Amino acid sequence: MKAPTRLFASGLLALSIAAVAVATAADAPSRTGIDAPELAALGQYAVGVRSITLVDRDQIDLGAIDPRTGIPARRDRSLRVEIWYPARVVAGATPVTYDDAMESEPPVPPSKFRLPGLAVRDANPEGGRFPLVIVSHGYGNVPIAMSWLTENLASKGYVVAAIRHEDMYLNPAGFPQAALRRPLDIAFVTRELQSSLGKSGEVDPARTALIGYSMGGYGVLAAGGATLDPTGGLVSRVPGGLLQPFARGGALSAALLAPAVKAIVAFAPAGGAFGAFGAEGVAAIKSPLLLIAGDHDLTVDYTSGARAYFDQAINSNRYLLTFLGGGHALGLGPAPPEMQTDLWNQDWFEDPVWRKDRLTSISLHFITAFLDRYVKDDASRSAYIDGLVVESSAGKWDAPQGTPWSARSPGGEITLWKGFQRRHATGLSLMHQDAAPAK
Repeated sequence: MKAPTRLFASGLLALSIAAVAVATAADAPSRTGIDAPELAALGQYAVGVRSITLVDRDQIDLGAIDPRTGIPARRDRSLRVEIWYPARVVAGATPVTYDDAMESEPPVPPSKFRLPGLAVRDANPEGGRFPLVIVSHGYGNVPIAMSWLTENLASKGYVVAAIRHEDMYLNPAGFPQAALRRPLDIAFVTRELQSSLGKSGEVDPARTALIGYSMGGYGVLAAGGATLDPTGGLVSRVPGGLLQPFARGGALSAALLAPAVKAIVAFAPAGGAFGAFGAEGVAAIKSPLLLIAGDHDLTVDYTSGARAYFDQAINSNRYLLTFLGGGHALGLGPAPPEMQTDLWNQDWFEDPVWRKDRLTSISLHFITAFLDRYVKDDASRSAYIDGLVVESSAGKWDAPQGTPWSARSPGGEITLWKGFQRRHATGLSLMHQDAAPAK
């Protein structure tokens, strides 16, 4: 992300089998480095990827409003969805290379870039019913820029579906369209995939998680239960009062909700500065919530965004992971070479303070622990997220002599965050608050 004016911008087979698919993809951003915390590493499955298109019929198009009547056109909305999944990969299969483009600083046309992957295009599914994860990218972003996350989670036994929302930052109608469409797109795709992939036996519809970045963070909060404030600034910014029926108490408010959501992850979530939900709206979230943000976010604002959401989500078992000194560019992976020749393009991907592969590996560690705990119901993962000292640098480990330098903290009575290496748990904070007791 670039500047405060970018409002709502972009806005986790055996290991030997998995290695077959990644042998020529050593620099895939989903593969973590030697200083990554424990749970960031790739999982046991090889990964496949396929593309599908879903069509949401007869939807409002805010990009086509009749200037005489102020009434928007209604059109079928086509959504391309990239799906990563545990797969059976043939020996010698070639991993995918992703190609896409993102908007450059005007008047330069969009910049094309390539990202190496470890997934194999259209590989046969592994078989079995895996949890479903829906991913919503940032404003003006594209799904493959989050392949560091989607491939990694697929290797750990999740089916991960990332929506291409097609909202462009430089389009004047983009903001109100995104404000309306993000939760609607997320809810629609969730329902469609729970149905189709549930019937095919690929996913367990009852185990669904939502992950969003920036504008996608706003979207997953809304689709995950946060209700829109009918008197808030966000509702008023959508022309013609078209968002009003979807706000709290409105006739169409249920349309925003994705069913069977067991967990929500929101990176640098937008909406706070515009009063999207208000405290009452955020309090409507009941699912466990993991917020990830930088406390120097100059795009959506940490204080009115992630930090406020943590305080307001009183009915959720919630966590707030903060990258101290970090900015807004948390959701995308390391900048590909083509995006490193211009600061605007590089700033889509890179943080001014944090090394990006370090930032993504820490996020992967905590997202894996969180989803495994609350979506897969793996109680052993609680040790990685519960009962930790709030400030990472306050954790201590007087390791016995002879302990390997790269050894990771075992947790328990050792206060260095479990899974982190000595001198590598610093610059972070993790807050946790249980849901308020039911009345």
